[in-house]
Amino acid sequence: MITSASTVAVTGMGCVTPCGNSVSSLWESLLAGRSGISELTQLDTSGFDVHIGGELKDFDPAHYGLDAKEARRLDRFAQFALAASQEAVEQSGILKSDLNPERVGVIVGTGIGGIGMIESQMDVLRKRGPSRVSPLLVPSGTPDVAANEVALAYGFKGPSFAISTACSSGNDALISGARAILDGSVDIVLAGGAEAPIGELALSSFANLRALSRSTAQADKVSRPFDKGRSGFVLAEGSGILVLESLPHARSRGAKILALLAGYGQTTDAYHKTAPDPTGSGAARAIGQALRLAGVTPEEVDYVNAHGTSTPQNDPVETLAIKLALGGHARRVPVSSTKSMTGHMIAAAGAVEAIVLVRTILAGCIAPTINYETPDAECDLFYVPNRAIERPVKIAISNSFGFGGHNSSILIRSAE
Repeated sequence: MITSASTVAVTGMGCVTPCGNSVSSLWESLLAGRSGISELTQLDTSGFDVHIGGELKDFDPAHYGLDAKEARRLDRFAQFALAASQEAVEQSGILKSDLNPERVGVIVGTGIGGIGMIESQMDVLRKRGPSRVSPLLVPSGTPDVAANEVALAYGFKGPSFAISTACSSGNDALISGARAILDGSVDIVLAGGAEAPIGELALSSFANLRALSRSTAQADKVSRPFDKGRSGFVLAEGSGILVLESLPHARSRGAKILALLAGYGQTTDAYHKTAPDPTGSGAARAIGQALRLAGVTPEEVDYVNAHGTSTPQNDPVETLAIKLALGGHARRVPVSSTKSMTGHMIAAAGAVEAIVLVRTILAGCIAPTINYETPDAECDLFYVPNRAIERPVKIAISNSFGFGGHNSSILIRSAE
């Protein structure tokens, strides 16, 4: 019997990722240890130090009801959000129920929003002059456009807005959605993240920040979280959307409850613009808040999906944070980073990894951290190296940590 006052039901999930454009295809790839990282095709990387990324394969906006004209007018990140929302809404069955659209909200996190459209219109401005800049740049390329377009597509009239907390945005959108449900503002929220950062401007900036791996190894071998040879993260695109619903509302319409979002925590390091606090204290506090809100002890945690970006700084700090939060149990709990296969989808990462938590709980199987070959003395937990393992999972945590010191953790538990 679930009694936590913080509990919210998950009734639908959808995603588009480098590892597959559906939840089932993503999950199949992750369990197989199959990477979606490859040589970049969306832009000419001649002159760049980085040539690989996590691109969506075979993504066709028309498949999701967007004709060519609509697609041209809408930034790619918003297209991704619409695609992921379609799968999530269909699974949830909310459109087949007696739905009050004024009680449905949409919250989509994004780190850099419509940067592709901004970049293309800057080219128009410089080459053709101000009169040729698209009037649709603002309504179609700003950070809130993904949430607005999803609300418009389904006629949802509750609150719709963007969350922008760098790489924590997806988790923070889920947390904001849960809070809106628990305070009675809405019955349902579509929440998650979307990002389309693979372009000349974002790739250059991330590369010059020295955040991206410049490895010349085979593309699918470059993302190697917690491995001693890690050299930076791999930039990726995608979207993950979950349908969150109040438990009474879900039960009243006979919805299939996939899992329960039962706890969450948010903190800020206030330490550095990009580097994490090396003590891990802020990240540990976020994990601890999630545990306390859910009424869960550290020993009850069955799995941690790590932020695990494959950067020299993040991975040991996250390892330390997990040990601070879980104590002695940290060495017993499986920890894995699915970014080893998807790359880092920035704002979409947390939402997609929340979907991974739900599938882990339903399947009783934990996806691996691939490319784990050489242990690092600073990263000394069980990272589920290279092969999935079968293990019952009832309670799982997902971490997301962003530039600026944003720390966000969510706890998902079985609905059974």
